Amino acid sequence: MKIGIIGLGLMGGSLGIALKKRYPSYQLIGLDHNTLHCSQALELGLVDTIASTLESIVECDVIFLSIPVDGIIAALQTLKSVKPECTIIDLGSTKAKIVASVPPLIRKNFIAAHPMTGTEKFGPTAAIEALYQEKVVVLCNLEESGEHQQKTALKLFRDIGMRIVFMRAAEHDRHAAFISHMPHALSFSLANAVMRQEAAKSITALAGGGFRDMSRIAKSSPEMWVDVFRQNKANLLTSLEHFSEELEKCRQMVQDEEWDALNAWMHDANKLHDIL
Repeated sequence: MKIGIIGLGLMGGSLGIALKKRYPSYQLIGLDHNTLHCSQALELGLVDTIASTLESIVECDVIFLSIPVDGIIAALQTLKSVKPECTIIDLGSTKAKIVASVPPLIRKNFIAAHPMTGTEKFGPTAAIEALYQEKVVVLCNLEESGEHQQKTALKLFRDIGMRIVFMRAAEHDRHAAFISHMPHALSFSLANAVMRQEAAKSITALAGGGFRDMSRIAKSSPEMWVDVFRQNKANLLTSLEHFSEELEKCRQMVQDEEWDALNAWMHDANKLHDIL
């Protein structure tokens, strides 16, 4: 079995580790436009070999697309010559535009997946063995994929320890806007708000665990998240509008000194962790 991994950063690199551990006899072929990432991935043992071009990876039995979401759409247009039994799996954080962009010739080959995992770090050196273990992967519009491709994807994800959830692509993008994309927007906003008001010395002296937790994902790749925000623009704007309404409620209650109402509002927020 030959498995190609296009994109050798956190997600692709961690996938390489997980697959090598589960399938030591499989050949993992990596591809990344960043030559440093290619050499690091080889040195770290994330893949066995590096492909020179995208076209040279089409002979693989399985191809993972672990690159920014705009790159996934572009890459799909160059994979029309894959073998009939090839399984192409994207790991993008948005799904509707990616699914709509798949060339009809390879629609049966394609699996739309979003592993709900990651860290704020990126690049091959960020790869970790257990990134996918016990995490959810959302598979979208699975009935549009071929039977062989469905079985292949389900087996691979289960064998690396993932829990599988099924959704329509549009449904996924709406939920992801609230659960994943909006929190990144808020973290970037928090970081900029503090940086533009506070001196670095004050930030390092006073920043405790709460601030560090809330600002941690502001270290994420801007290039990746601009693409995500672009592809899921409408849903992200809706989620930000709802957040703005809640923030305005908080501001108004503080301004009007409605402390009992503020207390009740905070108690409502506490209920979130009853379901998490």
